[in-house]
Amino acid sequence: MDRIRLLIVEDDAEWLRGLTALLSREKDILISAAARTRDEAEAAIRERAFDVALLDIMMDGIAEGVDLAQLVCQTTSARVVMLTSLQEKEMIFGAYKAGAIDYLLKTDFEQIPAAVRAAYAKVSPMNAYVAEQMREEFRRLKQLEQHYRVKELKDKITPSEMQVLKMIDEGYTQTDIADKLVLSLRTIKVHVGNILKKLGGGSSKDAARQARELGLFEEEEGKRG
Repeated sequence: MDRIRLLIVEDDAEWLRGLTALLSREKDILISAAARTRDEAEAAIRERAFDVALLDIMMDGIAEGVDLAQLVCQTTSARVVMLTSLQEKEMIFGAYKAGAIDYLLKTDFEQIPAAVRAAYAKVSPMNAYVAEQMREEFRRLKQLEQHYRVKELKDKITPSEMQVLKMIDEGYTQTDIADKLVLSLRTIKVHVGNILKKLGGGSSKDAARQARELGLFEEEEGKRG
């Protein structure tokens, strides 16, 4: 049976002893090297053969594990499992950006052997907490994207065009708008043409629907309120 060669990096001596004892009992896992400092870890990464690296993310109060994960991924074909007591979103994303494929809390230490096997087999499931943090980040990025899209459009659309667009959304025809605003129909058509160039869409109603979905009208109503 091929054994999974494991590199352990953990700066806490008691945790390192505990991890070594825990994983040494697994018949299919061989501890190839263990390190307590960044220098020891870098030497092991360069000199020892291993299939999976189990890296403590924080060493001496610094997120050394993120840099080490990147080094492992850049210089070897090994998979990286991050081990930490931290649930900070920035740490989680930093670990995954560096190339880690799993992120375990030290309180879930009993899951470590299974996580090592899953990493070796390239079938690591995403930790439930990590998955929720990533969904939250995607939601935040989506909201940020919409905010910038709205700002971009607000900078492009003039107040007169916005007024026309909102009236189109309320169901007014171009003739109705011209009458209500005491403007020529030609002026309204020019406004509509400018709106379509800026917002896109096949018709003025499409543009109005897009503006409502982006929340442009709510911002205008909020200002008036």
